[in-house]
Amino acid sequence: VLVTGAGGSIGSEICRQVIQFRPSELVLLGRGENRIHAIHGELKPLAQKLGVELRIEIGDITDQPRMRRLYRSRKPEIVFHAAAHKHVPLMELNPGEAVKNNILGTKTIASLANEFGVDHFVMVSTDKAVNPTSIMGCSKHLAERIVYEFAQTSRTKFAVVRFGNVLGSAGSVIPIFQEQIRNGGPITITDPQMTRYFMSIPEASQLVIQAASMCKGGEIFVLDMGDPIKIVQLAEDLVALSGLPKGSIEFTFTGIRPGEKLYEELYFDDEATVPTTHAKVHAAYASEFRGSDVRGKLDKLIAIADGDPDQVRAAIIRLIPSFHQTEDSALSPTTAPAVEFGDRHVAQVG
Repeated sequence: VLVTGAGGSIGSEICRQVIQFRPSELVLLGRGENRIHAIHGELKPLAQKLGVELRIEIGDITDQPRMRRLYRSRKPEIVFHAAAHKHVPLMELNPGEAVKNNILGTKTIASLANEFGVDHFVMVSTDKAVNPTSIMGCSKHLAERIVYEFAQTSRTKFAVVRFGNVLGSAGSVIPIFQEQIRNGGPITITDPQMTRYFMSIPEASQLVIQAASMCKGGEIFVLDMGDPIKIVQLAEDLVALSGLPKGSIEFTFTGIRPGEKLYEELYFDDEATVPTTHAKVHAAYASEFRGSDVRGKLDKLIAIADGDPDQVRAAIIRLIPSFHQTEDSALSPTTAPAVEFGDRHVAQVG
């Protein structure tokens, strides 16, 4: 089993749960050596106890020669692709990095999985890929398309698992609120109406593995996240759980940041949802699209990723008819891109 982004919040938890199934080998792939070192150190005693060979691979998923050597030497049968840039404001400022890591990285990892005959390939996606308003969401939307395209012709069973926010992940809202409470406030919230779906990291990771066991190829699995939660209510609950009286911590509303939504969506309007054998995992199906419709355009987008950020941003947006302009978006989708992408109509797939 190969896990990309194995040092991240979801990737490391997938590793913790996968090892319990005693694979012959678990490959921890990541770009950040410190986090990979940490999860390896945590899992090493258990791996020795269970008889699992634990492998460390430091590398960048966009480095095709490096990834090819990894696939050739390790011969993974199952790939969990969790590596991605996920922070919305940072990707608004660095759209080329979203293209390289989330789009080119997914294309590289998925194409090699197809080439080397991997049995199952599961990509971790996000609700921000649905009707995206951000560069990060757009990049994950296009990554979903890449995986879907491979699923149409490959012997490898390709699937996507889409879900919302996870509680306590690196850089997420709960650790930030906790730190602000420890400092006596204020708690900073973008908008009083802001809502988000939340799930614990262990539950989300468990359901990703569950989806992998069910996939036949081409599915977009969507996790049942329950009801969305108002961020204000979440902050108030954290204050109460800290033992402080209501009103003791000041709340400051800073306004929605570029690319953010007031609320998240898990499905496109044209996606038909069907239950699976697991109550908390649903499958979303949409009308098919031809990979040739976007393949060449994605190659052009990747080719300009290191160019002017405004032109990269415009080129990304032009590829996604379902992009929704927000009041604070950094760039209008009508801004002329560096590369002409032609017809903007591309079938929605999720």
